Amino acid sequence: MSAPSAIATVTSTLRNLLTQAALEDPELLDTTVTTQPPAIARNGNDANQLNLFLFSTSVDTAFSNAPMPGQVKKGESGMPPLALVLKYMITAYGRNDDDVNGHRLMGRSMSALHDHPILGRSEIQAALPDTDLHNQVERVRITPNMLSVDDMSKLWTSFQSEYRLSTGYEVSVVLIESTLPTKTPLPVLKRGENDQGVTTQPDLIPPFPAITEIILPDQQTSAMLGDTLILNGHHLDGDTITVRFNHPLLINPVDVSALAGGNDVQISVQIPNDPADWLVGFYSLEVIINKAGEQDRTTNTLPLPVAPQILGIAPPNPVARDGSGAVTLTLTSNPQIRPDQRVALLLGEREVAAEDHPLQTDTLVFIIEEAATGNFHIRLRIDGIDSLLIDRSVTPPVFDNAMEVIIS
Repeated sequence: MSAPSAIATVTSTLRNLLTQAALEDPELLDTTVTTQPPAIARNGNDANQLNLFLFSTSVDTAFSNAPMPGQVKKGESGMPPLALVLKYMITAYGRNDDDVNGHRLMGRSMSALHDHPILGRSEIQAALPDTDLHNQVERVRITPNMLSVDDMSKLWTSFQSEYRLSTGYEVSVVLIESTLPTKTPLPVLKRGENDQGVTTQPDLIPPFPAITEIILPDQQTSAMLGDTLILNGHHLDGDTITVRFNHPLLINPVDVSALAGGNDVQISVQIPNDPADWLVGFYSLEVIINKAGEQDRTTNTLPLPVAPQILGIAPPNPVARDGSGAVTLTLTSNPQIRPDQRVALLLGEREVAAEDHPLQTDTLVFIIEEAATGNFHIRLRIDGIDSLLIDRSVTPPVFDNAMEVIIS
């Protein structure tokens, strides 16, 4: 395939063709073929002249998704070539700006390109031999590109020059080889261990371990520290089962061993009640299965919200307002709260932001300005996850009376 100088090779080849075409007419022997912008192409020249100007390049998307045939073998992967379409404009100038000579020159050049729709290998090699364009698989074709009056007017306006007799041509495809190396893996000598080939099974269950469901205790919407989770899935049996919890604010994931008594479709795990090392938020949960003599296998991940738990409310009910009508509540939370976590108290329908907590703490202070009197259920919201207010272990569900504040 060709080097980046292939564009210059095409331009040089076309210039040679147009020069040869003009020399076949005795009246046009003084013709010169230039490759300059139209604004400076004439430059005081009074002889017959053709100007070949490359005004646009575009990518041929037909070659964008696969490497060139013959360059990459089956099983290998390589970068597709840069496939270019070159758009040229040919402008004819007659001797002493005589339009008749200009028309004669334009007719001669268009006739030559019409009879020469494909650039020959020897012609390309003679123009610039070092680009290797003549060896590419795809032939380089010349196609008329009939520009509308509007397109031609826009082009000449951008050239900032007076319009002269012109026509357009399209040359494609020019393939420029990528400089990225081809990936060539070694041949496959065996299919799996002991060349046993593909493993099959007579059902639709995937052969790899996966978890499909996380069941929380008492139909809770979020887990809390100390809760036991039930994980349903398939192929969950092994010598050592580890449940991994990942959180965006934790540098390292937390690994917890599964409880005994699990099987291939269900395991259980207890979240450690470790307030200092765990935090509220959305975790991604996955299971790592180890079997003797085999590589560890990891399941898919499922989201798990871990909610805060309100352990204490001070002062006890009833809570009296101060002289300005404000109330200060102090809550004890499990787990502890990090400084970069967003914390709010939901007092009935009202949201109150926590006071600053520059250090990791389990104690949060809320100042409720202009507090209304009455009975209010409270929730602690941390990073968008609320503490559990509803007891779903009974039917119908009820509010947890311990999460009620009476303001007098």
